[in-house]
Amino acid sequence: MTELATNNHQQPLQILYQDEHCIAINKPAGMLVHRSWLAKHETTFVLQTLRDQIGQLVYPVHRLDRPTSGVLLFALNSESAKHFSQAFEQHQVHKTYLAVVRGYMPTEQGSIDYPLSVIRDKIADKHSIANTDTKPDQPAQTDWQLIDSTEQPFAARARYKTSRYSLIKLCPTTGRKHQLRRHLKHIFHPIIGDTSYGDHHQNRAIRAHIGVSRLMLHAHTLTFTNIDGERITAQAQVDEDWQKMLEDFNWKYHF
Repeated sequence: MTELATNNHQQPLQILYQDEHCIAINKPAGMLVHRSWLAKHETTFVLQTLRDQIGQLVYPVHRLDRPTSGVLLFALNSESAKHFSQAFEQHQVHKTYLAVVRGYMPTEQGSIDYPLSVIRDKIADKHSIANTDTKPDQPAQTDWQLIDSTEQPFAARARYKTSRYSLIKLCPTTGRKHQLRRHLKHIFHPIIGDTSYGDHHQNRAIRAHIGVSRLMLHAHTLTFTNIDGERITAQAQVDEDWQKMLEDFNWKYHF
């Protein structure tokens, strides 16, 4: 039997659903799912923390970017891992995200159908980077729905007196790397707090006036079929930064 060490100093992860085959948790923003060559000095990871918390091995079957919070599913044995990994690959898992973006969305709902180029890890994929240019862009689709919008009495740029924001729900039908962040940038409504694809002026304004610096992207629900054939929906509540922004923007929603 594998010996599992216990970390008594790590804040327990919130468990949203668990059976003998899988477990879903609410991943905190800023926490890596597993070790990465790009963050060699990090010591806390979801994979290890959850393993220590429940006292058994866990198997990741999908991923969330480090700055993204919300529902993250793990299998509890290798056979279940194959089942859930295939379900993700075959688009049998339904995901919804919440995001705060720059500006007013043009309509109540819409779809982004925009192919995305392959993004390779500079270290993990260093031997295949030379072949990146030969890879065709991958099809990528994201549906979105407007939940609310606001105009705030502070400026992100000198030529404007106010700033506008929208709260939206996102439903990706494909799972490309950074898909939601890249798609929202493509339609000129980048996600607030995104340091890679976002609007740095808006990010600074939000930090200064609202006091929030995290990426405002949250994996809200994950609907999947468990090993017993039951359809399960795991839902993750938003964190304090999200609650602060909802309150400051007078958005009366409880996620």
